[in-house]
Amino acid sequence: PLGKNNYAGDDEPWKELDVSPPTYPSEADLIEFDNGPTNRNHYLIDGSTISPGEDGVVRYVLVLRTPGGATNVSFEGIRCDTKEFKLYALGRMDRTWSSVKTPAWQRIEYNELLPYRATLFRNFFCASGPIKTGEEGRSALKRGRHPAAPY
Repeated sequence: PLGKNNYAGDDEPWKELDVSPPTYPSEADLIEFDNGPTNRNHYLIDGSTISPGEDGVVRYVLVLRTPGGATNVSFEGIRCDTKEFKLYALGRMDRTWSSVKTPAWQRIEYNELLPYRATLFRNFFCASGPIKTGEEGRSALKRGRHPAAPY
């Protein structure tokens, strides 16, 4: 039977791990992924930061680059069993982190202006439940999708 965390044998209420932002991303570790044919932005994940936690949350650093040259960096997590995301911290120009004051879980929607979280959820990190290792996530990104992704 499934417990409250949707994991077999787990009867405890879900408890999120206490996490801190990882090392700021390095160009050498960035892996770009396709976010659909109509999107002109570049979406990259720092492969060294992909971290599936024991709480069922896959955490990662995202780098978003616009055609106009703007860059946004964020430390985020996706909770696969509830289809939610949380923004933990935002990157600053001096390559440090600014923690989000009141991070909250929010539903992943497919109709957002920037639907990259839905793409990460469906095609890479949660295709058959949360990925088990960072390497599984990196491999999925490099291949263009997780083998268990629906399409």
